Amino acid sequence: MRDVHSFAVLGLVLATAQWTAASLPAQSVPPRKVAAALERVFGRGLRVDTVATESVIVMRIARSDSLLGFARVLDVRGKDQPITLLVATDTALTLRDIDILVYREPYGGEVAYDSWRRQFRGRGPEDSLTVGRDIRGISGATISVNAVTLGVRRILEDFRRWREDGRL
Repeated sequence: MRDVHSFAVLGLVLATAQWTAASLPAQSVPPRKVAAALERVFGRGLRVDTVATESVIVMRIARSDSLLGFARVLDVRGKDQPITLLVATDTALTLRDIDILVYREPYGGEVAYDSWRRQFRGRGPEDSLTVGRDIRGISGATISVNAVTLGVRRILEDFRRWREDGRL
């Protein structure tokens, strides 16, 4: 039996996904997949609310009265198709994990493997996240590796800026 909090997370994710899908036509992520990714990263019993800043939806993740972190879903441009990912940080903006929610290209799907994604964990806005130095490349997935890495770097910088401005 699923707990009440799981349904609350799913309801908010559904509302967020509908708003996001309207603003980003290429993004079509099943809301249950977003909810499952959030539970994998932050655990069960989550409360999720959203903050809209610069036309972007940021999810604030909490359990009981404790803020656990922030998450955002975005599309980055692969070779021919968008790659939809979730980036999750703790309250200090240190990456907890990234998750590839939808990978649409015929090649390069290795960016979704935990063995590749794990290298982002523990990184923050001060890290350069440079492919070939900080981030391992993947033979045959160069465009995907660069696109995902750039998207993560961009989110971390946005989170840092919004936090300094008091919007996060």
